Amino acid sequence: MKRIRTEYTFRTNRIERTLRFAVCSDLHSDRFDDVLDEFSRCDAVLIPGDLVDRHRRNNENALRFLETVPEILPVFYSVGNHERKFRQREAYMQKVSESKAILLDNESTDFHGARIGGLSSSWHKTPDMAFLERYEKESGYRLLLCHHPEMYRDYVRGRDVDLTLCGHAHGGQIQFFGRGLYAPGQGLFPKLTHGLHDGGKMLISRGMTNGAKPRVPRINNPCELIIINLEKEG
Repeated sequence: MKRIRTEYTFRTNRIERTLRFAVCSDLHSDRFDDVLDEFSRCDAVLIPGDLVDRHRRNNENALRFLETVPEILPVFYSVGNHERKFRQREAYMQKVSESKAILLDNESTDFHGARIGGLSSSWHKTPDMAFLERYEKESGYRLLLCHHPEMYRDYVRGRDVDLTLCGHAHGGQIQFFGRGLYAPGQGLFPKLTHGLHDGGKMLISRGMTNGAKPRVPRINNPCELIIINLEKEG
């Protein structure tokens, strides 16, 4: 499995110290041992959904992730569509609550001045708007985990949120000239598949893996680990 490493730097005076985050989106209960060294050089791991894979017969790698990675460094975990639709959801979410991972299910928490929030994937198209309205008024650098880029497009864009991290699109699966072929929630030739958008306020991961049941193979579209440097100005 080819996985690239992409690094971004953002600057703000609303954090206590410079922070370094690893963004682990769409792992889909696949292997992660190759990135543990990279994780260990960060302050925290951010998971904008789909650590688990609802199509797998077992999710041993997701469970192993919950057992091992939060013992190394803090893990902030928001709910994606695979967590929401997983048949064994109650048992799995119990495992999450028993781990040291910090679940952000339409909630937020402070981390050295960064206000990390999780906007959960919803059974309905509309997310928890009450949480969003509360969140954009909270103090600190507002760093939002939101699995769906189209949810950002429709409900987060224009709000007072500094940076939103998304996944879900898997880079559009097949890319031609930097443009994806298909993404769930966006259909054919999606516009929101990877990289920075909306003047640098949304960052989309290509995803750490392809998932258990990919619709189409990846072509010109490697899996991706994102590193974020949040530098303190002054």
